[in-house]
Amino acid sequence: MSKLRVHCFSLSLDGFGAGPNQDLEHPLGIGGTALHEWVFPTRTFQQMFGKDGETGVDDDFAARGFENLGAWIMGRNMFGPVRGPWPDESWKGWWGDVPPYHTDVFVLTHHARPSFTMEGDTTFHFVTGGLHEAIERARKAAGAKDIRLGGGVATIREALKERLVDEMHVAVSPVLLGSGEPLLAGLDLPRLGYRCAESVATPKVTHYMITKNAT
Repeated sequence: MSKLRVHCFSLSLDGFGAGPNQDLEHPLGIGGTALHEWVFPTRTFQQMFGKDGETGVDDDFAARGFENLGAWIMGRNMFGPVRGPWPDESWKGWWGDVPPYHTDVFVLTHHARPSFTMEGDTTFHFVTGGLHEAIERARKAAGAKDIRLGGGVATIREALKERLVDEMHVAVSPVLLGSGEPLLAGLDLPRLGYRCAESVATPKVTHYMITKNAT
């Protein structure tokens, strides 16, 4: 069966996965962009824009996040800043005409919206039935390949609480946000069956791979 994976999820040193007050000008919340400074120079990130970038350990972790993927799942806040019922269908994501996914992407929302396809074979579907429905649909779309759970914080926390995540890469940046959305606060990961399987420090960030114990 395909795995449900989290990759390149950046955390502040004080445990926040996003800053406060996400809006159109601050898609990652106030101060949240600083969490991702490690990934911006990597070749994996820069190639999305037709440029070259840096290789090395940080790029290796970024590249692993795109291996063997057949579908993505994300929360509505990760898709965009629009709240409540969709006022129209003009918002198509933060990523321009060619999103970096190149698969089916299942967006969790309480408000229905028709699917649409963009350049590069990315199709966005809007799931109103919750995380389990999104996973079921993503597994059908992915076939034998894995599913990447993109975020945001609330979506990943829900999946961890139900032991749905098979492996999770978090990148802890040397940044203090002070407030925002905490990823792991109140979650007893060992009791839920998770362990840290790998840790690698670089000058910009410390990478941790958290995996679910076999049952």
